[in-house]
Amino acid sequence: MFTKRFSFLFPLQQRVISLALLLISGLAASATLAQTGTNPGGGQTGSRDEAVVTLSGGGAQRIPLAFPAFTRMGNLDGALAAAVTELEATLRADLDITRFFDIQGPDALSVLRLTGDPAKDLEAYRSLGNNILLWAEVRQEGERIVFDGRLLDLQNGDPILGKRYQGGADVARTIAHTFADEIVYYLLGRPGIALTTIAFTSDRDGSKEIYLMDYDGHGQRRITAHRSITMSPDWSRDGKQLVYLSYLNGPPGIYRVDLATGKKVTVVSDGRHNFSPAFSPDGTRVAFSRSQNGNTEIYSMDLRSGEIRQLTRSPAIDTNAAWSAASNRIAFTSSRTGSPQIFVMEADGSNVRRISFEGTYNEGAAWSPDGTRVAYASRINGVFQIAITDVVTLETQVVTNGNWSKEEPTFSPNGERIAFASKGPKGSQIYLMDLQGQVLKQVTFDGENSGPSWSPYPEKNR
Repeated sequence: MFTKRFSFLFPLQQRVISLALLLISGLAASATLAQTGTNPGGGQTGSRDEAVVTLSGGGAQRIPLAFPAFTRMGNLDGALAAAVTELEATLRADLDITRFFDIQGPDALSVLRLTGDPAKDLEAYRSLGNNILLWAEVRQEGERIVFDGRLLDLQNGDPILGKRYQGGADVARTIAHTFADEIVYYLLGRPGIALTTIAFTSDRDGSKEIYLMDYDGHGQRRITAHRSITMSPDWSRDGKQLVYLSYLNGPPGIYRVDLATGKKVTVVSDGRHNFSPAFSPDGTRVAFSRSQNGNTEIYSMDLRSGEIRQLTRSPAIDTNAAWSAASNRIAFTSSRTGSPQIFVMEADGSNVRRISFEGTYNEGAAWSPDGTRVAYASRINGVFQIAITDVVTLETQVVTNGNWSKEEPTFSPNGERIAFASKGPKGSQIYLMDLQGQVLKQVTFDGENSGPSWSPYPEKNR
């Protein structure tokens, strides 16, 4: 466990957010931002000198951020010293993967003659083009790390954001993720994803089981031990449960696990073949595919009453249901037009319409959190790539390329990242990418890994 001891948010927020938006938009060649501040007690301090920000234009720009090495106050025990090193590396990686900052770290800053006092070094940091300074101090109190992190406005040294956390060596990464998300929220006005989790399937221990990992691939841990084929995890909206498929009792059935207690219960296991479960975001239903008499259709179960309702009726294969965030629509894969394609229907099975028209074989839909787009695997020239379709305009972008198949996309809860499985020379592994198809990180390495499912935001961030 770790605790927040204090935090302060200074009313430069509007100025900093304006700066961030200008840097991202790249819509102007230059901009003049008037500073009007207030003190921490809320009193008006009056206007200050103007800050002129020169933008290069021609696309998204990042905020130049000076991030020197942590200042270590006094001696740290071996385990805590190692934890602080991990904390710093994790914070840097979290901020870098946002692609919102142009980070200048210790190597880039080594050319400067610094006093170690941020108030005296503002001009030096500015000389390399930085706008904001991230300054962190750590010290040891008993068996705990005390971390003080601050953002400073390099125009005048005013504090923008400050947080203090403390905890044992085992929560160093959690401290880093929490502070990274605070920075993202303060500057962008929306939650960060550093504290989110990805569920996935792996055979690394002999049989296919469900695992969890931090969004960046750390902390991989198994949560099922059925010693059978177990796969296709999907999150509840509160992030406390998963549904999944398992052959635990013979024919494939649908099961649910409470992540806090590890308790597992049967959802659907009636002797028939039940596949591809999907939790409705409102938490009341699970959609799944059922194969009987040679036909596969999509059904939903009311988790309160146990009532099962058939949603599709087609002689073709209908499978891989995915709920929209509002729980009012379901995207699914169907071969009713010949080859598998992506369709969308209302939650009651009405108003079925096809939305995929690129490629020869499309499957595995995943909704964006805002409900405007669906990502899926599209076979193009014999190789599966990730495509994203606007469900209103049907405009489609194929965002990946290359010789290795990329499948099973899942959106991050902010809609800005996609995790997917790729089958290549290293077997099937899971990667993260942005919406332009740029791979940001490989997050699995051991065994064959597939079926990623990205969690919602932690409860405190919703």
